[in-house]
Amino acid sequence: MIHLVRLLLFILLSSVAYAQDNGVIEVEITGIESAEGQMLIGLYSTADSWLKAPFKGVFGQIEDGKSKVRFADIPEGTYAISVFHDADYDGELDTFLGIPTEATGSSNNAPAKFGPPKWEDAKFTVKNTLVKQHIRL
Repeated sequence: MIHLVRLLLFILLSSVAYAQDNGVIEVEITGIESAEGQMLIGLYSTADSWLKAPFKGVFGQIEDGKSKVRFADIPEGTYAISVFHDADYDGELDTFLGIPTEATGSSNNAPAKFGPPKWEDAKFTVKNTLVKQHIRL
C-alpha cells in the first residue's frame, strides 16, 4: 500500500513539474469593426513556418469589438502570432491583388507595410510563465 501511495505521489508531482515547464499565451484582439464572422488566430514557432503553417491555431469569437483566446501548454521557445477577421466564415484570408480585404494583425503589432509583417518584428519569447499579447487590428 505504501508503494502505491508513493507511486501516485510521484506521478502527481511529475505532472505538476511538467505543467510548470510550459507556458501560456493569452491573446486579446481589439479594434474589430464588425461582430460578423470569427477571428482566426495562428501561433507560429519558426521563421520558416511564419504565415505558412501554424504550430497551433484557434478560432475566436467576437464580442464588443474584441476577441480573447488562450494557448496553453506551450513549450519554451520563440513564437509569433498572426490573426485575421474571417468576416465571411470561409476560413481563408480574402485578398484583392494580393492585398488583404479582411482585417489582419500580428503579435507585437508588427507593421504590415509593403507586404506581410516580418517574423523578426512579430516574434516573442515564451518561458514557463504567462505571456500576454494585445493585438490591435
